[in-house]
Amino acid sequence: MDDMSRRGFIAAATVGAATMPTSPRAQGATADGPIPIRGGDGADVLGPRNPAREAQDRWTVAPPKTDHGTLPNLKWSFADSHMRLEEGGWARQTTIRELPISKAMSGVNMRLKANAVREMHWHKEAEWAYMLKGKARVTAIDQDGRTFADDLGEGDLWYFPSGIPHSIQGLESEVDGCEFLLVFDDGAFSEDSTFLITDWLAHTPKDVLAKNFGLPESAFANIPEKELYIFPAPKPGTLAGDRLEGAGPVPNPFVHRMTAQDPIRTKGGTVRITDSSLFKASKTIAAALFELEPGALREMHWHPNGDEWQYYLSGKGRMTVFGSESKARTFDYQAGDVGYVPFAMGHYIENTGSEKLTFLEMFRSPNYADLSLAQWMALTPHALVQAHTKLERANIDGLPTRKNLVVPA
Repeated sequence: MDDMSRRGFIAAATVGAATMPTSPRAQGATADGPIPIRGGDGADVLGPRNPAREAQDRWTVAPPKTDHGTLPNLKWSFADSHMRLEEGGWARQTTIRELPISKAMSGVNMRLKANAVREMHWHKEAEWAYMLKGKARVTAIDQDGRTFADDLGEGDLWYFPSGIPHSIQGLESEVDGCEFLLVFDDGAFSEDSTFLITDWLAHTPKDVLAKNFGLPESAFANIPEKELYIFPAPKPGTLAGDRLEGAGPVPNPFVHRMTAQDPIRTKGGTVRITDSSLFKASKTIAAALFELEPGALREMHWHPNGDEWQYYLSGKGRMTVFGSESKARTFDYQAGDVGYVPFAMGHYIENTGSEKLTFLEMFRSPNYADLSLAQWMALTPHALVQAHTKLERANIDGLPTRKNLVVPA
């Protein structure tokens, strides 16, 4: 089976790729944006509309014929999240409160101006982070008094296990500080429920503080009366100066250079997979960074190790999720959107735009794992596959026996 035939088979098998009429109106599109019409089905919207929003959700307004049944919402945009504004930056989050299906993981998008600090804190959940823009410095200690400090740039990761105290400070850069994505291994996480050093000090009697630190009570006269959360601070010193000795360095560094990894290269794009086999500190979150060329497809697959939490970095795409019981639903995604796939549900992701589609996949698991539909069919007795699918035997015989993570256009 040649490459063109293989691609033709996969495209034909893709959920939502059914042939549609060529008339724009019949396809559910007009000059005003998508409308709920598919061939002879559907009708115009006569009541109030939000054309700008509908234009972002073409496959929601006019879903492909292969969509069926009821699946929960699997999309949320950070643009719809409450923005917490502070002196020196902001934060917004996507949790089960914003996206109820997102029970396994949650996310926070945060911005720190140069020298601004996300104050010293810890939380019950583990924290995984991807640097979106700019530069930052992180510090931490572990339960044995071992220390960590490092500077990060775009495409770098950090991971702090649950309960590990840490801080984040924006550094001077071409974008005045930094912006990053945080992912937590619990969908019920709340950024407002972290344990903050200033909050604790403010709610401890000063005589206890004096006894604990061996200082006079007067030393605590100027401690903040409430949490600082995000606040401007003095410019940090050198990284070498901030690397305090303590009981030595942590055994597994809390930082990993994801985009410095050699990618898996395919004709349709690149893939970088980062789990505990490479980033040894990251015990509860595994991730992958995909870059799909226009028209390329993240092949039809599913994950045997948990729910999938996605974040879209650039471009436009669509994903159809198959939920068994004849249920399937298609969603549109663009930069700043969060996608979610419940455990073991089949799906694909297609680049529907004219530029690269870049997105992150995260899992509450130490290891990254996926199962390929095409590979499963190729490695199952072909007569059995033919009995199920009614495909020509030659097409089945030509299926790739190795995973094709990204299928080219």
